[in-house]
Amino acid sequence: MVGYRRSRVMVDCGLDWLEAVWRIRPRPHAIVLTHAHPDHAWGLRNGAPCPVYAPKQTWDRLTRFAIEDKRLLPLRRPYEVDGIVFEAFPVEHSILAPAVGYRITAGHSRIFYVPDVVYIRDRSAALKAVSLFIGDGASIHRPLVRRRGHKLIGHAPVSAQLTWGRIARIKRAIITHCGSEIVSAHARAAAAVRALGEQRGLDAAIAFDGMEVVI
Repeated sequence: MVGYRRSRVMVDCGLDWLEAVWRIRPRPHAIVLTHAHPDHAWGLRNGAPCPVYAPKQTWDRLTRFAIEDKRLLPLRRPYEVDGIVFEAFPVEHSILAPAVGYRITAGHSRIFYVPDVVYIRDRSAALKAVSLFIGDGASIHRPLVRRRGHKLIGHAPVSAQLTWGRIARIKRAIITHCGSEIVSAHARAAAAVRALGEQRGLDAAIAFDGMEVVI
């Protein structure tokens, strides 16, 4: 959930939120989707309590969802959603469910949120002047990547994403959407992520339920 002044925008709504999305308090004013995989969008299968924004490539794969207020979010163009600006950057992750990461701007603060990613297209523009990078926690060191033709599928490791942050001079990173390597040994994984961040000049940590960050 991204909050700015009186605005609240939720990013993604996975299948385990199928009924819970109606009970979120305070209720989001809008929901923005990164891609159409079940763990990111299928919580809206029975509808949504607010407008839902997504790129065309995502809506093309959610045609049977009972969402009353569907809104199109363009690629690579800043777009205001209830007072918060989202710019969708295409990323390599899936062929069947093309994904984006969001450069999110509110006031003078900027974050980049990309929960599933192998590679960010036009990464320098995506990460320019970003205060906080929120990235993919599928694995810490080992790339979970396969190639189909010229397309890459899967997940970049945390170590690679923190290197992207170092190159872009980002000072803080939070790792979310974690895989079994992190979930099964949280304390050890947290120490490893923290150390990787220190090596690259970033304050890096693993997200937890209920986490709040003020930028």
